[in-house]
Amino acid sequence: MQLPFSRDAFLDVFGAYNSRLWLAAALLWVATAVAHWVWLRGGVSRRVLLIVLAVHWAWSGIAYHWLFFRSINPAATIFAALFVLQAVLFVWLAVAARGRATVPTGVRCTVGAALVVYGLLYPFIGFVVGLDYPRLPLFAVPCPTTLVTAGFLVAAVKVPRFVAVVPILWAAVGSSAAFTLGMTADLALVIAGALLTFDLVVPTALGRRAAA
Repeated sequence: MQLPFSRDAFLDVFGAYNSRLWLAAALLWVATAVAHWVWLRGGVSRRVLLIVLAVHWAWSGIAYHWLFFRSINPAATIFAALFVLQAVLFVWLAVAARGRATVPTGVRCTVGAALVVYGLLYPFIGFVVGLDYPRLPLFAVPCPTTLVTAGFLVAAVKVPRFVAVVPILWAAVGSSAAFTLGMTADLALVIAGALLTFDLVVPTALGRRAAA
């Protein structure tokens, strides 16, 4: 697939984004790490977890897609709208949420936790493969947002299946960067998208979800 921008232009967008918004990205990384760690230990409310995900999608849609990525890709306007829509869905779920988030078990726990951990490690992979700050994707941008979200959706209890649609779409779009732009960290989106799609089509394939 031919993209309307070069690898250098793509990395320049991250350079501008990180130079201005690095503190917000760092704070969201900390909030995400704490929320998911406490979730896996059974001590966080579903509402808190869903709000963290909502902030991720709203921030990536507005701060990244609309304010920065749109300068090199007109399709970012559509992406921004989809990301904000996903944020609204998570807010809607948060409003209806009650009690603590059930701790996942079995295969779902392993797969979900692995995706979340990879999403949290995502900012460091760019350094490992030779990219230089600030011209590299860190956090609070679409791809790690999708990876962390995929981990939650695989393991979550009683989340409507349609909530996975936008993350699946972005996994397909975002993974193209892994192949066309050489963004190694984004290869995991292929796996995340496949897992979400498989779970959507065959809901019991990864094991039954825990009772709410």
